[in-house]
Amino acid sequence: MAHTTGDNKKVLARVRRIKGQAQALEKALEEGVDCSSILQQIAAIRGAANGLMSEVLENHIREHLGPADIPARQRQADLEQVVGILRSYLK
Repeated sequence: MAHTTGDNKKVLARVRRIKGQAQALEKALEEGVDCSSILQQIAAIRGAANGLMSEVLENHIREHLGPADIPARQRQADLEQVVGILRSYLK
């Protein structure tokens, strides 16, 4: 699978926000910022990563499992891939 979603600009913007949050977290840790601020930043990063995962996963499911013209064997392979991703993500 070479694509992620139909709208890569939106996904890349999310990734860049997460990158900025991670850099801010690193800086806060280096500067010895109080624990509550650190925990809040970690929670924000987690929420952003969950949102990114949700968006990419939804688009993947719609692209690979939604169209009616997908052969049954391919649909099954794509389904197994999604289930594997979900299992690893939810650990």
